[in-house]
Amino acid sequence: MIVKPSAEGLAASAAAAGRKGPPPVHLWNPPYCGDLDIRIARDGTWFYLGTPIGRAPLVRLFSSILKREGDRYFLVTPAEKVGITVEDAPLFAVDFTNDAPGPDQIITFHTKTGDDAVCDADHPLRVARDPKTGEPAPYMLVRAGLEARIDRKSFYRLVELGTTETLDGEDWFGIRSSGHFFPVIPAKELP
Repeated sequence: MIVKPSAEGLAASAAAAGRKGPPPVHLWNPPYCGDLDIRIARDGTWFYLGTPIGRAPLVRLFSSILKREGDRYFLVTPAEKVGITVEDAPLFAVDFTNDAPGPDQIITFHTKTGDDAVCDADHPLRVARDPKTGEPAPYMLVRAGLEARIDRKSFYRLVELGTTETLDGEDWFGIRSSGHFFPVIPAKELP
């Protein structure tokens, strides 16, 4: 008998698997069971069957079993893997803290789903340009190939911490964290 995957079944499996800490998603390679009508919007809102998921604990649970393979995103448990739709980035950073303001600052981002990630060599900051508007689109690698888009207010606060450094003979405006410089924009393009 083939059982069609459901959001409820995934949630129960994920809760059981994650009782002793974060689920070991990187170790799971279950068979693909099809797609679910789950979508993560650009602003980090999760939808199921077109309706926003209003229960934050359920969204956190689902985000803990996210996995990226190539350009696709899946929710995985030890027994099943289902495809979902991600409009931009699967996680959404809504704030950050700066634990050592100044040249040795350590910036930690906080996501809407409860992840905390220190911006460092293993969790870099990158800024792309929106192809339609040219506006900056800032991201940070949080875990296992999963990026968080950084919200506008946090990005503006982050820019206030920026410095200019020379990379490959060109001056760049960027952010320094955990001893690393993350370029944002060539200094000559600043207003």
